[in-house]
Amino acid sequence: MAAHPLSGPATRATAVTPHASNANIYRSLYIGVSGDVTVVLADDTVAVTFVAVPVGILPVATSLVLAIGTSATNIVGLR
Repeated sequence: MAAHPLSGPATRATAVTPHASNANIYRSLYIGVSGDVTVVLADDTVAVTFVAVPVGILPVATSLVLAIGTSATNIVGLR
């Protein structure tokens, strides 16, 4: 049985520019400057906002980081 593509530690990191339609799957997000983060989770279709996310790892698998509702900056997507 093959491992789930989001299991295990991250092996790549990519700067994230929040956008309305640039979909990328990330295992988690590193938040460099705290704020709100609005995402669509990897296995969902509805946006959710995490309020006042502190600097550090946000351990959620995402398919989209939305510009509207995201005030956190210096976001890095971990794959």
